[in-house]
Amino acid sequence: MKNHHNNIEKSIINGLIEGDQKSYKILFDQYYDWLCNYVHKLSNDSTLSEDLVQNVFLRLWEKKSTLHITSSLRNYLFRSCHNEYLMHLRKQKKEIDLLDELKWKALFQLYQENEKTQQEADWLKIESAIEKLPKKCQEVFKLSRFEQKKHKEIAEILGISTKTVEIHITKALRFLKTNVSGFFF
Repeated sequence: MKNHHNNIEKSIINGLIEGDQKSYKILFDQYYDWLCNYVHKLSNDSTLSEDLVQNVFLRLWEKKSTLHITSSLRNYLFRSCHNEYLMHLRKQKKEIDLLDELKWKALFQLYQENEKTQQEADWLKIESAIEKLPKKCQEVFKLSRFEQKKHKEIAEILGISTKTVEIHITKALRFLKTNVSGFFF
């Protein structure tokens, strides 16, 4: 009986290699449902199961002339479907990883845009507060903080003492600390 089964399998394999459509149909009719059930147990998705098994049969027909089956036909098809399912999982994981990467890039970009918008709003608050300082105090503060001038240089530019420069900067910082919350100079 087993010999008879082996002879039938060899006959089907030889028919496939020669391009015999009847051998292919016999193979398809005999194993398709069984393979779909097997893949369905792995995936729990009947549509996916059918797609994967059809891919295996399609590849089997496309590569029929180079077919080399050393085990039983049933084991060969079983292993082919199992590998097809694993390839599907790998592809799905790559897609999920790619989507995850795109999601994080989008979130980071959104964060950067929000951060930039927040910085611009904060800067407007600071500028507005600086504009409320007395004129001389404003000039001293801008020269010190924005142009990075030393106290001595500011004193020479404005024709005032370095002590007056220090007083204006202290006054400006105190005013800004109380009028612009969350900033420390």
